[in-house]
Amino acid sequence: MKLSPTTRTTGRFARLATALGAGLVLVAVAGAHPAAAQDPGKDTTTQAIEPAGAVPGGFASWKDLLATQERLVRAADRITAAVAQERNGGGYAGIVVAPENHELRLYWKGRTSQAIDGLVGQLRGDVAVSVLPARHSAAELTAAMARITKRAGSAITSIAPRVDGSGLTVTGVDAGRARSAASGETVPITVEAGVRPQLATRWNDSPPWYGGGAWQSPGGGCSTGFAVTYGGSSKILSAGHCAAAGNTATDPTGEVIGSVTQDNNGLDVLLINTSAAGRVFNNPVGNVSTEYNNPVIGTTSSYVGMWLCTSGAYSGTNCSIQVQQTGVTINVGYLITGTVRAEQSAHTNAVGQGDSGGSVEVVNSANTSQVYAAGVNTAIDTSTAVTCTGYVTSGRTCAWRMYYSPWSNATSAFPGIAITLG
Repeated sequence: MKLSPTTRTTGRFARLATALGAGLVLVAVAGAHPAAAQDPGKDTTTQAIEPAGAVPGGFASWKDLLATQERLVRAADRITAAVAQERNGGGYAGIVVAPENHELRLYWKGRTSQAIDGLVGQLRGDVAVSVLPARHSAAELTAAMARITKRAGSAITSIAPRVDGSGLTVTGVDAGRARSAASGETVPITVEAGVRPQLATRWNDSPPWYGGGAWQSPGGGCSTGFAVTYGGSSKILSAGHCAAAGNTATDPTGEVIGSVTQDNNGLDVLLINTSAAGRVFNNPVGNVSTEYNNPVIGTTSSYVGMWLCTSGAYSGTNCSIQVQQTGVTINVGYLITGTVRAEQSAHTNAVGQGDSGGSVEVVNSANTSQVYAAGVNTAIDTSTAVTCTGYVTSGRTCAWRMYYSPWSNATSAFPGIAITLG
């Protein structure tokens, strides 16, 4: 079905942007289940997703890089599962997935346990793993983050642990205020000034609904994320700031999608009760005249160094976006925890207003017409504002630095949630 774009700048997001000024703006897997039955008349045309530009690390193709990334992510998942069995996480500080270097880096404070040593030895049969010293553990940094956010108020706009365990990174519009708010801690603090997250918001979809499509509620316009099942019912995942439980979600033509049944603003995820299919709208990067959709084949964890794409109803598909931080708490007038900070490598549009709740996806290296669900769009940093791409290129703000709510936020908010496969 061809999407016909219409411009919608929503009141809630406009008010937030006015209140917060240029800065961080909200841009409003468990088990697997088969996709919902398809409408016989609904388009299921698919096509490979191909990022534009040079491939990092000297790889011959993005497909080759993604294959290496997948091996590293599988290894990282085994390590994080083992860390969960360690007392208080042991000395675990963080993991970097570095496909450009064909390497996984594990940062650890003190001596690794026998169990971790044994696992690392096993993993080295398949991927290169470096175990590197960390000054602080993730548990220590998380505790410091909690103390700072409790007293900082609006002085900071985000706070995140550095993946190597060396300390925390705090952002704020005013560097002095942010530094003062973070003082008194024994962990090293790095302050970035001018960073402010703000909330941000294809167009005529039909049941079963796909991810990456436009929807609206009394709160404004957003994008759909991924089809899921929860509590035995079919639903679609989107961003928590887009609406409240009880609101009715419609598409831009006024067709009712369903009612918002679950909403968690602290993790920025919500669920719309509706018939949904395990597919996501996409288009060639930079060209929305051609549109297709791709089956979802599972979920993926998020690690620093990973490469991914986004699909929003307003910006369309953008790729060559790399994860920079995980476990980030952002302040958008209230706190959202567990987010992921990512940046478009060429400093072109990653996401923008209207893309909230839209799909964050990782392309399957074995079949680049398939995707894994990584999370849903949450916010942009308007201090990195760039020209918008996609279906609506004026009257809204876009940026090369973004924040998204990872799949782990959805599983924390809605225990038992499962991705729907396409």
